[in-house]
Amino acid sequence: QVQFVESGGGLVQPGGSLRLSCVSSVKIFVFNTLAWYRQAPGRQRELVATITSSSNTEYTDSVKGRFTISRDNSKNMISLQMNDLEPEDTAVYYCNMKNGPWWGQGTQVTVSS
Repeated sequence: QVQFVESGGGLVQPGGSLRLSCVSSVKIFVFNTLAWYRQAPGRQRELVATITSSSNTEYTDSVKGRFTISRDNSKNMISLQMNDLEPEDTAVYYCNMKNGPWWGQGTQVTVSS
């Protein structure tokens, strides 16, 4: 059974940084494209960033230049480095295969002064 476990969230002031991590229960090299999503209160889940098996990355416009997605196949881990955080980044963050069905508990990111 595929499981993703996210960690690294927390409370941070605007302009601060966080690094999210996600560990997979299966070898991630089997997934072509992995992704980070987020869901803010009262809003639909949003695709934030993706990374392919060849490490090509894409980002939603609102995080370009601030967030960096990476993957480490040897650790079955994907990460999301988030810099210059804004209150609008407040959400629960999830990792998954792009369009995959295996949703974990997510990790809460709160950006507030």
